[in-house]
Amino acid sequence: MKTSTALILLVHLSLHTVDEGQAVDPSCRCIRYTSTYGKERGTFSSPDYPRPYSAHPACYMYTFIAASHQIVEIFFTDFDIYKENLDCTRGDFVKVYSEVGVHGPGPPSITEYSMWSRVLCGNRADAPPAIYSHGPVLILELNVGTKVTNATGFIGTFKFIDRRNFETDGIHVQDTWCDYIFDSNPNTPAHGRLYSPRYPSSYPNNIRCNYHFKARKYERIKLVFEELFLQKGDESCLNRADIVKVYDGRSSTAPMLSILCNEVVGYEIMSTGPDLLVQFTANSNMPGQGFKARYQFQMEDNTNADTLKASTDDSGSSFGPAVSAATSSCHQIFKSDKSKNGTITSPKYPLSYLPNTQCHYDFFGRGRERVRLVFEDFSLQKITGHTMDCDNTDSIDIFLYVEGRLEKMVSLCRNELPKPIMSNGPKLSMIFRGLHSLRNSRGFKISYAFVTDYAIKSGKQLLEFPCAFAYNSSERGRGVITSPNYPGIYPRDTECNYFFYGNRDERVRLHFTHFDIEGVIPCKAVSASDYMQFSSQMVDVESPRYCGQLNELHFTSKNNFLKLTFKSNDRLDATGFRAEYIFLRDSEMHSMTMPEFADNGASLLAPILVWQITFMKLIEVV
Repeated sequence: MKTSTALILLVHLSLHTVDEGQAVDPSCRCIRYTSTYGKERGTFSSPDYPRPYSAHPACYMYTFIAASHQIVEIFFTDFDIYKENLDCTRGDFVKVYSEVGVHGPGPPSITEYSMWSRVLCGNRADAPPAIYSHGPVLILELNVGTKVTNATGFIGTFKFIDRRNFETDGIHVQDTWCDYIFDSNPNTPAHGRLYSPRYPSSYPNNIRCNYHFKARKYERIKLVFEELFLQKGDESCLNRADIVKVYDGRSSTAPMLSILCNEVVGYEIMSTGPDLLVQFTANSNMPGQGFKARYQFQMEDNTNADTLKASTDDSGSSFGPAVSAATSSCHQIFKSDKSKNGTITSPKYPLSYLPNTQCHYDFFGRGRERVRLVFEDFSLQKITGHTMDCDNTDSIDIFLYVEGRLEKMVSLCRNELPKPIMSNGPKLSMIFRGLHSLRNSRGFKISYAFVTDYAIKSGKQLLEFPCAFAYNSSERGRGVITSPNYPGIYPRDTECNYFFYGNRDERVRLHFTHFDIEGVIPCKAVSASDYMQFSSQMVDVESPRYCGQLNELHFTSKNNFLKLTFKSNDRLDATGFRAEYIFLRDSEMHSMTMPEFADNGASLLAPILVWQITFMKLIEVV
């Protein structure tokens, strides 16, 4: 009787109705929500909330019914359901039915044959930020076990939203599930939106969607993924069943610009020509929310100058760009459409720059391009006794675009020549602040380039991946591999794969002479670590990861194929790696004295591991 009283009180406070309905368990008490009664959102909660719910077997069903053109949105503002096991299949749990059929008169119902979309238990961190129905009905089923706990249940808000707000603007291709065409013409808007199927609810599995963009001559396509949530974690996209691929052309044979998986926010892509293909493939058993993106057809910049300057040197001097006498400022824009490389210098270089100088340098590439800066001269005024940071002294700040906004990567000051820097995408910004100046402060000279090879000088670059290189023993038996931008700081938000192909009786051996990858062992997402991973097959999520700083690292493949994956996130930086590789026949492998390795591969990290001198001579690179 206590439970019934609490349930009636709950319904009275929520201004909703209780009925028997039809449920998986006939003993379930059912609550229906069909209106927010003029408010933007309605509320719902578990019995007795915020007091702990009763510890005896019980079932409560919450049914949310929207209009036919609407979907249901749910937010848990608090969630505390006792977690007996990790998969939430025993004890207390909440089942979510996102797809509920309506059959005949009466309220929507589920049966023992109905499939739930997810099961929830634990605390607020275990619950998703929001839950959306596939259609106009969503059902929550709360099951309470017999274990006495202090769990308080849940409270949340619900809202009915118009599903037409999430319609893709392109032309749907007839007889396809989710293929669209976006044509640029004078009679249609130059911008629009696209969504994964059923967004913002989870997408179905076993689908492939193609979004074809066709611009006019002298136009390019700008595409921004505002939100993309496929799976949690930081696995390589080659190991994911749900991925988004973007090709710089009409078909999947065109060079790949990006491959997206996991979770991405504010990711921008610019085509190099008038065609772009987005291909979304979903084959996992646990689909995510999907993506929402916006696109725009943009005219190419037809200006003749390589750079657009807010102020220029009218005297035609060979010195660096002058600054305005009134504002002591300058601004330069560099676009890869006009020039793929060049040199920038501080004002009046190689003479001293003026005090209180501030200059902005913006770089805009497109397609697969990254911006690379190589410092040739760097002489800024240093304040005696100043702290190690660059505040209140002459400096250069480098900014990257992260999640659609500018974020400072590094500040450079003093007179040490900085290492090369590479952007995490086609854009980069730089600000020079010259607060002080003396005769011996020459300023700086920097070479810039829009590169597509990530400054990796070995192997054959594979255009079917954003960053991948192949090494075949039939072409070269030994050589050197490096991380992107080596010996400079490797770029953020970058995944590069290195594929080694030996003959049938060969294996490849790697000797890392430099290893500096930001992270903490075991190099997982929870520690926001960048990592390196070795695998003898194309798809592999079980292999151990490597990160940190190591004096030496040695690795030998199990067979004639090896995939090396390097992946960085958007957090901290390091200088990457350099390794010498050699393909060896099995008979050559046995001729060497090798240490015994533990099953977990831990000895691969031992800095005291030494190769036999005869083998070191074999891999010596002249």
